[in-house]
Formats: sequence, structure tokens, C-alpha cells
Amino acid sequence: MAASLVPTLEDLETELGDLEAKRILVRCDFNVPMRGSEIADDLRIRAALPTLSWLLDRGASVVIGTHFGRPEGKRDDRYSTDLLKTRVAELAPGAQLLENLRFNPGEVSSDQGFVDFLIDGAGGQAFDGYVNDAFGVSHRSHASVVGPPQRLPSAAGRLLEKEIEILEGLRSSPQRPFVAVLGGAKVSDKLGVIGALLEVVDRLIIGGGMCFTFLKAMGHSVGDSLCEDDQLQTCQSIIDSGASILLPSDITALSPDGDIGAGNGEVRQMGCSLPEGWKGLDVGPGSAAEFSDALHEARTVFWNGPMGMFEDSRFAAGTRSVAQALADSRAFSVVGGGDSAAAVAEVGLAPYMDHISTGGGASLEFLELGDLPGIQALRK
Repeated sequence: MAASLVPTLEDLETELGDLEAKRILVRCDFNVPMRGSEIADDLRIRAALPTLSWLLDRGASVVIGTHFGRPEGKRDDRYSTDLLKTRVAELAPGAQLLENLRFNPGEVSSDQGFVDFLIDGAGGQAFDGYVNDAFGVSHRSHASVVGPPQRLPSAAGRLLEKEIEILEGLRSSPQRPFVAVLGGAKVSDKLGVIGALLEVVDRLIIGGGMCFTFLKAMGHSVGDSLCEDDQLQTCQSIIDSGASILLPSDITALSPDGDIGAGNGEVRQMGCSLPEGWKGLDVGPGSAAEFSDALHEARTVFWNGPMGMFEDSRFAAGTRSVAQALADSRAFSVVGGGDSAAAVAEVGLAPYMDHISTGGGASLEFLELGDLPGIQALRK
């Protein structure tokens, strides 16, 4: 596929020659979770180390650009990369970290003036080359993602290269049976990837909030659960397509007087039809067992989206069951970033997954389209 034909670090070295003292701008995704002023999980920083170390070992002058949080185009000290610099210096000594790229409104709007500023060295000496190692934002046409490759010798970093290789493998040559697990809130957010996956998977498991639109389309009452009525016909057509889709057979629900995260209200196991006012917030134990059985039979699994509101421990069992089933299975397991990655880390099962993507939205878009703006920019 065309997406695989991205220039590599070795290609960049061939184009630039000896990298000694060459200035390289490396776009990373260091949007790490924080606990107060401390980094809660430095996975995204460590994921960039193969690229950073390769460049530093060859004498390159490495300058890192990243986004961090949602500062909305203006300086906000809560999202200053000063909070990250100590850890970056420990893991990649010698690399320089720029201030948050999203402090400038030109980053998200892909303003050419901000591209010029970056290429000219962000206030310092101009750059000789560019490396994209930020898979998690490569589905965005932001200035630092698509701008520099138009003007500088450019390459994919090791992390981006690995993400492309693994996700392309899922699209083109998975070991079978190939099972995809989709959760999360909205069907509308994942219609494209559902269509793409149904062309390649042997079975699709649907949980999370999005399952209730499917259940209502099948005639079940869903109480006060999250449901997109404008997608009922679409879900019905997917069900009628004859594709192998596994939906929950039971639900863990919260009474009308309960609040998520507050520990109040009654939690009850129910079938697929819920009384008025009750909220379905997790798949039930029977569904979790059925999902686990399907995953044990699989040889390739892609998982994106939790099975329930796992932030509340009363509704975390379904997500934990899927994570444990993946850890116990013989399948090649790919976790599609975002909340799924957080859930796997929370239950301590991350080491048992074959690949945890650094981009939730990016992994879904790549599976749907087979390409991303940031990858296209490198090829051009």
C-alpha cells in the first residue's frame, strides 16, 4: 500500500549526509496524563526514545515539538512543556523541548506563517530536516504535522513507522479469525471504521455506550442509556447486512436516582431491555463471558473503546474482562489507544498486549482510510 512508502530515518540520513551537527525538528506526541504537576504515565515520552536516541547517537542537534493539553491557541501555564522538560532531559539527554505548539493559534489552523516560524528554527537556527514521530496527531492537518515536509527533507520516526506497519497488517493480512472490539460512546463517531472493519474482520464485538443504539434498533427498550436515535436506521442496516456482529446479551445498569462516580443508586444486572429511567453503563457478566469466548478463538484482535463507564469501579467489569481475555489469548492483540489503552494500563495488563497504539482517533482513521494527512505529507 502507498502508506508504507514513507521515508525512513535511514533515508533522511542518505539525503542529508552526515547528521553530525545537523538540526532536526522532531514532532512528538508528549500529551501525557498528569497528576497535579507530576507526569502520571510517561509512556508517550518513552515511545519516542528509539527515534530520539538514533538521531542523538549520530550527533544531530534534536529539537522536539509537541502539543500538550488544550490551551486553545494562547499561553496557559497549566499546559507549559516546562512540566515535561525534566523527564525529557532524563530520558533523552541533549534533546531540546520547545514550548507547547498549541500556544500558537497557527498550529491548529495550519497557518503558513507558523510553519515558516517552525522551519526557521522556532526563533533559533533554521532546521536541516524534519521527523514525524507523532502518530497520535497524524490524522490532523496541523502546521507542525503537514507543514515542514513541504519544505524540509523529512522522514517517519520509528514509532510512526511501527504504527503504520502494524495497522497496515490488520487491514491487509491479519491472521484469522480476526475479531474487532469496539466500544465508547457514539455510533456516529465510528460508522466509517465499522464499515471498513466489516470488510476485513470475521467478527465484530460491540459494547460501550454505542451498543444501545444497536439494541434499540433491534426493538429493545434502553431506558435512559446513551442512544443516538438518528442512527437507528443505520444500525438496523448494519445488523441486516448479515455480518457477524456480537452485541451484549445482558447489561449492568444504574437506577434513576444514581449518579456515575458518586457511588449512590442501585446497580442491577438486567437483560437487553431496561426499565424507564435506568442507565446501562456496562455490559453484563454474561456478555463479558461471551465476548471473552470469542476473543479466545481469535488469532488477531483490534480493540478500541471501553465496554462501559470503567472510571466508576461499579461499571468496570466488562472492560476488565476484555482486557484479561486478550492477555490470556494467543491472538496478536492491538489496542487502539485512548481509553482502551488507559484501561489496559489501569488493570496492569499492558505488558501482555502485542501493541498499544499511541493514537486512538488516528488508529481508527487509518483502519478506515488506509492513510493519514501526516503520512501523506511525508510521501510528498
